[in-house]
Amino acid sequence: MPTPTPPGIPSPLPTDRPVRWGILATGKIADSFVADLLLVPDAEFTAVGSRSMESAQRFADSHRRHDGTIARTHGTYADLLADAEVDVVYVATPHGRHVEDVLACFEAGKNVLCEKAITLNARDGAMLVAAARRRQLFFAEAMWMRCNPNIVAMRRMVADGVLGNVLQVRADLGFVGGADIARLWDPALGAGSLLDVGIYPLTFAYLMLGRPVDVTASATLSTTAHPAAGIDLNGGALLTYADGAMAHVSWTQVAHSDNRASISGDQGRIEVPARMHEPVSFERFWNSESETVSEPVTGLGYAHEIVEVGECLRAGRTESDLLPPDETVAILALMDEIRAQVGVEYAADAGA
Repeated sequence: MPTPTPPGIPSPLPTDRPVRWGILATGKIADSFVADLLLVPDAEFTAVGSRSMESAQRFADSHRRHDGTIARTHGTYADLLADAEVDVVYVATPHGRHVEDVLACFEAGKNVLCEKAITLNARDGAMLVAAARRRQLFFAEAMWMRCNPNIVAMRRMVADGVLGNVLQVRADLGFVGGADIARLWDPALGAGSLLDVGIYPLTFAYLMLGRPVDVTASATLSTTAHPAAGIDLNGGALLTYADGAMAHVSWTQVAHSDNRASISGDQGRIEVPARMHEPVSFERFWNSESETVSEPVTGLGYAHEIVEVGECLRAGRTESDLLPPDETVAILALMDEIRAQVGVEYAADAGA
């Protein structure tokens, strides 16, 4: 007789079938995610939901499974969430919709991997984490950088003291975002470079140094000459740590950055080439020696978070060590502080 599952702990997914994914929304990021999903042997693109059947059908047709079949299509998000064969939903809508869409997933009893940033502020992020815990559902932010094998290797080196005492981290990310990219320019969607771009260098610094004791930030905001005023276009922050370490991070949606990063200790350093949030290799330097480290990356890099979620669901775990919700909320709080310093507010901040 099988051992009963203890109260409050979800049953692990069965091992005789793949983890069945539902995709909520059909934008560019969903295209990239599903391209990698099809590379994971233990995962299946089971269903897709869009705001129209035409969009869902077009998306499914463009991501046919290896046997030539296509995923089930749903012309509303609600229909996707009612699909009994979906184990976990990837929420690919813009930041400003995440609270509504993730709560709808939870109401339907679905596990969730939600695109970053999971919410516009830490208060709402903490609310979603608490809701997932009450319902004993898996929940994580799709910060795929955390699962990149090269980032994982860097963190291991830092933790093992390979670089000695790490005292400086630098990380930069940016690009020129066209006016047609709504998530960058529409305040209702959480527009601005911090939540869309800056979250990566901030997360990189957090991964290597932990939570800072102080942050000093600056940013350039848009004027009425842009689609909307008050959007952060170009920013940076200095993070200070209790042990004397410092992190310099920068982000932009209006300039071609170098997109590099570095980790410097008193016994060596690591240099990360562009683009720092999706490395396929990095350089380690010490004394007069150096080596190139290159951990294999599957597809575009999203496959590794897909594998991590699948392993958690197979084990009956509702939270991932690589994608820990409490750290997600802590980084949201850091971005709240940066926004307060530079003067960026969202309607969702009311009452926060």
